[in-house]
This record gives sequence, structure tokens and C-alpha cells, in this order.
Amino acid sequence: MTSRKLAGQYKDWSENFGVTIFLRDTTAIVAVELTKLRRDPSEILTRSIQPALWLLVFGQVFSRLHAIPTGKIDYFTFLAPGILAQSVLFISIFYGISVIWERDLGILQKLLASPAPRSALVLGKALSAGIRALAQGIIIYLLTMVMHVPLNWSPFALAGVATSIVLGAAMFSTFSLMVACIVKTRERFMGIGQILTMPLFFASNAIYPLSIMPDWLKTIAHLNPLTYQVDSLRALMITGGSSSFGIGVDLLIQLFALIVLVLVTARLYPAIVR
Repeated sequence: MTSRKLAGQYKDWSENFGVTIFLRDTTAIVAVELTKLRRDPSEILTRSIQPALWLLVFGQVFSRLHAIPTGKIDYFTFLAPGILAQSVLFISIFYGISVIWERDLGILQKLLASPAPRSALVLGKALSAGIRALAQGIIIYLLTMVMHVPLNWSPFALAGVATSIVLGAAMFSTFSLMVACIVKTRERFMGIGQILTMPLFFASNAIYPLSIMPDWLKTIAHLNPLTYQVDSLRALMITGGSSSFGIGVDLLIQLFALIVLVLVTARLYPAIVR
């Protein structure tokens, strides 16, 4: 066997082994984070109060006004996917504070001293946030069922909704981790988190369509990843729903944003302990 062939086989083995280690490390971080959730599931319930109020109060009132054009569907049905996306955003955007807590407790230093790739640590936390958001999504689905929203129960639609929820939560939680690496203190992080959530939410198509926005806001909305999550959820979640950009485009943009944020945050991750 030639040396070139041996080198090729070694390269293939090392690459496969590296991918296996990366997946193992990522899965381990996800398992640790889900253990925390299993020990204290009350977080999911308390975070469900705000989206429930948006649906039951804001949605009910504005659906009676008939002031916002929503095409063939009524406003409450139009709003439901936007509130699901809002719930995902709110549960994810403050996820970075857990890194600050871990640093103060000395857990983060131990993780960074391990041979696990930094990207695996970041991606593991992002995916665990996605799984948390799925639990939140189930609660929103139950609320919309009670309110008689025409939901699409096809397996394809449900799988698409779950994918969009996980991608969106992973994306925003990674952005949250990046912010935590920069500001490094709980007080500053909470202040910045509060500043970020409302602009992201209102500069999207969550509670009104893009068509009625002024041009400057429409431009911002097209740059806002939450817009694409709402667009995919509205097409998949609702019977007769449609996408403005295409479901594939919506999911690809979320995936691309997630990959970029994971790579950037992995570079910043060690800086939080300094």
C-alpha cells in the first residue's frame, strides 16, 4: 500500500473521529442543560404567562378592530405564529446569563479546560435552548387549540414548525451567549437583553404584515432573522398559511445566522473568564 493511500486513509479516519468527538461533546452539553430543566421545569410555565397574555388580551382585542389587513385569515390566526416566535425569542435572548452564572460558580472554567471544542460547547447550549423552546411551543399550541385557531396537523408541517423553533431558539440563544461574553456582568447583560427584545419583536412581521410597514422599517425587518422565523411558522402552523419568502429560504437564513453566530461566539467564549 502506497504512502499516499495510507495518508488518505488516516485523513479520512481522523476527520470521522473528529466529527464523532464533536457530536459527543455537543450531546454532553445538551444533556447537562436538560438536566437543569428537568430539576426545575417551573421556568417553562412562568415564561408562558407573557405569550398567553398576548394571545388572550392583545389578540382578542385587536381581532375585533379589523384595522390590520391580514388577507384571507383573521387577525387572531395571523397573530398566533408571531406570538410563538415571540415566546421563542424571549426564552432565548436571556439564555446567556447562565454563562455568567457558570463563570461565577467556576463551572465555565472547568468546561473551557476540557479538550472539548469551543464550538461544541456553544452549539450544545444553543441546541438545549432549542429543546426548551419546543416545550414552550407545545404550550402555545395548546392555547391556540383552545382559542380555535385552525392549525395544520400534517406531519410535514409539525416537523417544519419544530425545526423552525429549534433553529430560532438556537440562533437567539447563541446571540445571547455572544452578548454575555462581551458585557461579562449580570446587570449589564439584563439591561442589554431588555433593550434588544422589543426592537427585534416590533421590527418584524410578528404582529403586523410587512406590507403596511414604512419603507425604513421594512428594510430593518428584512434584516431581522425573527422575520424569517415568523414567516416559516405562519406558513407551516396555520391551515392555509403562506410564506412571503419561501419556507426553504426562511430555514436556510436561520441556519446560516446560527452557524455564523456559533463560530463568532466560539472565538469569544474564553474571553468571558478573563
